Amino acid sequence: MKIKPRWLVLAGLLFLNLNAFSQDTNFWIFVCFGQSNMEGFPGIEDQDRTNVDARFQILAAVDFPKQDRKKGNWYAAVPPLCRPSTGLCPADFFGRTLVANLPKNIRVGVVSVAVGGCKIELFGKNNYQSFASNAPVWMKGIIKAYDGNPYQHLVDMAKLAQQDGIIKGILLHQGESNTGDRQWPNKVKGVYENLLADLNLNAGDVPLLAGEVVNADQHGQCATMNPIIDELPKTISTAHVVSSAGCTAIPPDHLHFDPAGYRELGRRYAEAMLPLLGYPNPETK
Repeated sequence: MKIKPRWLVLAGLLFLNLNAFSQDTNFWIFVCFGQSNMEGFPGIEDQDRTNVDARFQILAAVDFPKQDRKKGNWYAAVPPLCRPSTGLCPADFFGRTLVANLPKNIRVGVVSVAVGGCKIELFGKNNYQSFASNAPVWMKGIIKAYDGNPYQHLVDMAKLAQQDGIIKGILLHQGESNTGDRQWPNKVKGVYENLLADLNLNAGDVPLLAGEVVNADQHGQCATMNPIIDELPKTISTAHVVSSAGCTAIPPDHLHFDPAGYRELGRRYAEAMLPLLGYPNPETK
């Protein structure tokens, strides 16, 4: 039996309408990527495992056997959010702060793909292989967890999330491995524009928030990268920089924030995002 073209068109329209119907416009999704500080350096305190509002959820980007999470499913956003062995990260208190300051009918979800120690080049859509092929063995293990291509894995997970909600922003924390690279803002622009295109998003609706690395006031090893990060809005008009000043770090390395530092940095990401969503910054209420 031949299927007439008009029936194929009608079937396609029906599928699209069903998909749109299942998408909750009050479920706001935020895509997160970067290196180790976006993963969250191992170290989660008991206080961070409790009092997580059910309106804040994480889409597991990989399997979490110990936490009984399966890739591609939504769960309560109890840390770790990135991978089973990672720790508290900026996304934790970003999400918690958002739901505490948004109407009760709004839910927040995050999708996170991050690779410790990586350069921004690993998230290049078309040239990631050159970095990945020369990565140290331990990093290759992380890359493998993302099917060998962290950028595409992030896109695939974000598309899955889009079936349930609306992407409202992109969060970045990366730069330590690109310290001194004056081309970093242009490289980030390339990743951002690729994400917008691949996810069918408009820059004006989906701002990019980039956090500074550990600040000089905490003796940050890569603090000289912050002036370059601060230049990002000159390259991307919809980019906003989140200050790390005063966010405490782990003394031995001065590269990674400690739990208190992650909490404060996450709050600042949320405080920067809230006005962009049309809600007041809680600091200025």
